[in-house]
Amino acid sequence: MTAQPELTDLGALGARSLVELAVVRLRAEILSGSLAPGERLVEEQLTRRFGTSRAPLREALRLLGQQGLVEHLPRRGVRVASLSARDIDELFGLRDVLERFAVDLALGDGPPPAERLAVLERATEKVERATAAGETLDQAEAHREFHLALVGLAGHQHLLRVYEPVILQLQLYMATNMRREAEVRPASSGAQRHRRLYEAVASGDRASVLDALGAHGARAYLTPELEAD
Repeated sequence: MTAQPELTDLGALGARSLVELAVVRLRAEILSGSLAPGERLVEEQLTRRFGTSRAPLREALRLLGQQGLVEHLPRRGVRVASLSARDIDELFGLRDVLERFAVDLALGDGPPPAERLAVLERATEKVERATAAGETLDQAEAHREFHLALVGLAGHQHLLRVYEPVILQLQLYMATNMRREAEVRPASSGAQRHRRLYEAVASGDRASVLDALGAHGARAYLTPELEAD
């Protein structure tokens, strides 16, 4: 995995702010598993390690809270987001229902419009490139973009607004799932599933898409987290 840039290395990064850099660094550590769900994020330690002040760090934590990756707890500070087994199960179940609804809308009259399908194809290619490069952060972002593009096929803005916070809350667990899968299967397996799902959508055959969704393995490697509530 490519090392994350130091927060003080502004020359090579142009106008990117300290807030953006802190978001990138923390998000990478959370999605890579370096910072575990439930782990406390101590401002003093992070400012010292990142070489920044409290103001940009606090703004970065606020933004990560909006993305569902950290939680702000009254009088207890900030920690990496942690969902119960029931939360994870319910959110994945909701994701499945919303994606199936999107497919029903998108394929009601055959293949979806070419411009929406092109967005899904680009997202599929991004998943494949990130997988080939072995970049954890890029893989997580590409995976999220793919599923947003899948739901976007329906052209239903209210559905997309309902779906997006669900996928944001699940991104940490999707990244964990991908890491665990890579321990027991070829790294290309996940990218191949996304390609099969894209090809099913492109065919316009609803039954094929639903079969591909059913085999997508959203939580196949999260069993330890789902054993107890």
